[in-house]
Amino acid sequence: MTLYVLFFCVIVLLGAAISGVVLVQRHRERQRPLAERIDDILPQTQCGQCGYPGCRPYAEALASGAADLNQCPPGGDAGIRRLARVLNRAPKPLDTTHGEHKPQLLARIDESVCIGCTLCIQACPVDAILGAPKLMHTVIEAECTGCELCLPPCPVDCIELIAAEPERGRLPSFGVPRAERRKAAHARARYQARLRRLAAEQEDKQTRRQRKLKPTVQVGEDPRKAAIAAAIERTRAKKRAARVSAASSIFSDEG
Repeated sequence: MTLYVLFFCVIVLLGAAISGVVLVQRHRERQRPLAERIDDILPQTQCGQCGYPGCRPYAEALASGAADLNQCPPGGDAGIRRLARVLNRAPKPLDTTHGEHKPQLLARIDESVCIGCTLCIQACPVDAILGAPKLMHTVIEAECTGCELCLPPCPVDCIELIAAEPERGRLPSFGVPRAERRKAAHARARYQARLRRLAAEQEDKQTRRQRKLKPTVQVGEDPRKAAIAAAIERTRAKKRAARVSAASSIFSDEG
């Protein structure tokens, strides 16, 4: 009898401990900013179909009440239901003016047609396309989010979208929540890394541009005005030199 009582007490204590851990995790989750919790739900395709330039801006708009919860076609109905739970709102059908929900897609480049224009590379929000000017481009399949942003800029229509195959290591869209969250977090990290890279490249361009300017050009001064001022100063210097030379000739003649 004592053994049964002890076993029962252990089970009760374990249940209480597990419940406590769950409650603590839920409390911590609620303490996070609403925009962050929403961003964790979004698929991180960075496609812009919602009307915002990325998943995070859409999450911030949802948190502030500036956007509706049914504007994300990649998330589909499952994503809308999850957003509704976080926002304590009733779910609603997908607003198809932003696009239709599709299965997980993958971009593929016809390398025999590609002309190496790099426009798709510049459009990809997660740097999932490799290539160089006038050389063949190719898609890194494991990194592609299927955002479709590479399609419009391609001048030769050499990019197509195909359904991703789960057996090739890609999980179906919005399948197991934990796997989905890992996949979205990876896409978010690549998107943020691209933003940092672009910002660093822009800063480097500005630095090199400033180094090319002459020392007489002040920061913030119009280079064209500075060039004109420098040309006028050179002309004045030549005139002064000519006057000095003429005066010297007169004195030498008188001597």
